[in-house]
Amino acid sequence: MKNLEIDVIIILQESLAKFGKIERRNFMLENQDIEFKTIWKDEFLKWICGMANANGGIIYIGKDDKGKVVGINNAVKLVKEIPNKIKDTMGIIPEVKVEEENNLLYLVIKVDSYPMPISYQGKFYLRSGSNNHEVTGSELDKFM
Repeated sequence: MKNLEIDVIIILQESLAKFGKIERRNFMLENQDIEFKTIWKDEFLKWICGMANANGGIIYIGKDDKGKVVGINNAVKLVKEIPNKIKDTMGIIPEVKVEEENNLLYLVIKVDSYPMPISYQGKFYLRSGSNNHEVTGSELDKFM
């Protein structure tokens, strides 16, 4: 299913690029594996937890909902702080790096999938489509 989704996105990108509607390299959609945020908030640690409990994924900080780089001013500070916050709250260590496009800095946080459940502040989250959900009730029993 994941490969089919990627194939559809590539076909859409190529079609739009052919008609001059977009530049192919700048077009992405939020989905199960990709999330865009214009700024960093600590509540996004829940999204990281959700991705770790699903298929993994990438969070871009400094991109709008369409994947366009808007930049962030505190990239150098955040690239040092975010890995520590993730390690301290979840015990995992993602790849966090600063990228640049059109003289604008943004962060790329690559989260691996984990074979055992990962919690954030004693709660479990799971990425489903482009949404993040707290796992509770019978779903939590199934998850564990």
